[in-house]
Amino acid sequence: MAGGFVSQTPGVRNYNYKLTPKVFVTCFIGAFGGLIFGYDLGISGGVTQMEPFLEEFFPDVHRKMKSAHQNEYCRFDSQLLTLFTSSLYLAALVSSLFASTITRVFGRKWSMFLGGFTFFIGSAFNGFAQNIAMLLIGRILLGFGVGFANQSVPVYLSEMAPPNLRGAFNNGFQVAIIFGIVVATIINYFTAQLKGNIGWRISLGLACVPAMMIMIGALILPDTPNSLIERGFTDKAKQMLQSIRGTNEVDEEFQDLIDASEESKQVKHPWKNILLPRYRPQLIITCFIPFFQQLTGINVITFYAPVLFQTLGFGSKASLLSAMVTGIIELLCTFVSVFTVDRFGRRVLFLQGGIQMLISQIAIGVMIGVKFGTVGTGDIGKTDANLIVALICIYVAGFAWSWGPLGWLVPSEISPLEIRSAAQATNVAVNMFFTFLVAQLFLTMLCHMKFGLFFFFAVFVFIMTIFIYLMLPETKNVPIEEMNRVWKAHWFWGRFIPDEAVGVSAAEMQQKSV
Repeated sequence: MAGGFVSQTPGVRNYNYKLTPKVFVTCFIGAFGGLIFGYDLGISGGVTQMEPFLEEFFPDVHRKMKSAHQNEYCRFDSQLLTLFTSSLYLAALVSSLFASTITRVFGRKWSMFLGGFTFFIGSAFNGFAQNIAMLLIGRILLGFGVGFANQSVPVYLSEMAPPNLRGAFNNGFQVAIIFGIVVATIINYFTAQLKGNIGWRISLGLACVPAMMIMIGALILPDTPNSLIERGFTDKAKQMLQSIRGTNEVDEEFQDLIDASEESKQVKHPWKNILLPRYRPQLIITCFIPFFQQLTGINVITFYAPVLFQTLGFGSKASLLSAMVTGIIELLCTFVSVFTVDRFGRRVLFLQGGIQMLISQIAIGVMIGVKFGTVGTGDIGKTDANLIVALICIYVAGFAWSWGPLGWLVPSEISPLEIRSAAQATNVAVNMFFTFLVAQLFLTMLCHMKFGLFFFFAVFVFIMTIFIYLMLPETKNVPIEEMNRVWKAHWFWGRFIPDEAVGVSAAEMQQKSV
């Protein structure tokens, strides 16, 4: 039996809608929600290695960085410095839980708007910061914005997109995240060359631009048919479904949405119900995928790429340039997922990407270990440094077409309507908690674990690849409101799904993949 792969789930309808201009424009604008997350991921690492910024707020780190005899692994080890980066993600964790209720009661678009608004205010605090307190308040407000946007945008995209194109459109969120990272890295490259404090202020203050984009986008976007039905606007929901599908022949899908809504109305406490055995598959996958996504080690590269490259012997300007190159590669490779995820499926990309990341991570650890050893001193030649950058790019490429976009896509598409908002909030909360943990601990772990840190993350990449092979069924082309059939047909999860949740015969239930 091939793990959790289900080649053809019994009873699942295939609507096979064509792409319409309205759904393309709607999902394109909706994906803007990823820009604020990406911009912050890209801007933070660059700003924290700008000397004027460190002199202003983290003078101890600046002195350590300038020390000629400093252990290369420990040059940037500072809990206060990492708190600047990681405080955002703790705030995002908290706000995502509140966002669940707003998304369910008022609609997906208003959670997106609120996310953009709070991110805008946070960018102002950071751009005009005069002390550590202003910096941290700004980071917390940015975190609230990220939490609201990350909770609502993937759900919005999954509900608006036709089933046969859902993976591509949902991956637009990851494309926006990576685009935000690349733009931020380019901005850092140029602002780092400005004299005085103006450079880092421009970098942090320009976060208001993606915030305004998501606010304006949220105001002009329509709400999803699923959300309209959930809030009692049935006629508007059918009109919207016909509009985005480009046909009046939507009765079957519309009835699926109505049935899902009626079932969801029986659930008065989604946070309590998500713990029921019948939702065990969705809850475990929704928790484990973001957990594993952060333990790929990708945010080590994203947050601290300039710092990491500087540790490897690149100068300040060269380290920002190297981080820019890896960001562009990640953006281009994310499009691989966009164009293949609905053709080859989620599992193939997860497994291939995992193997590629595992091999490259081990190679990076070996090379850094050989050059710096356990004492953290030594020189690295230009050829070896370039080879490490190439290996990092291979690692980033593997993540970009697998765990990057699929880490947001799969959790947003697998849960029934009655727990969907709570499940996506759980996904974001777990993601942000481990993002916070990795961001807060990475520089200390690098200082103490040295090159072994890369082997640490490689172990988790191996475990998560096995987990996907055994426990994740294939969800490509499955209508979002019929996902229970996929779980029922799985070799392990099927025992948790009651027969009435899928409405097919017992004989059909026994059909599994080979």
